[in-house]
Amino acid sequence: MSPKPALISGKKLVKIFQALGYEKVTQKGSHIKVKNYATGSVIIIPDHKELDRWTLKTILKQADISEEDFNNILR
Repeated sequence: MSPKPALISGKKLVKIFQALGYEKVTQKGSHIKVKNYATGSVIIIPDHKELDRWTLKTILKQADISEEDFNNILR
């Protein structure tokens, strides 16, 4: 069983995705759209102080990033 993803804010997650090659495209209300132009992948990240674990798991799945890889990125 993989470890739970760490609790993280939406803004910090956007910064991590930017480090992974995504660019912030737009923000509508409390949702930030980031896009990786190399892969065409588009991810919507809620701008919340703390993302729900299920929301984070869904975002990571959309980006094809395992929870283990994500936790390694945070270290």
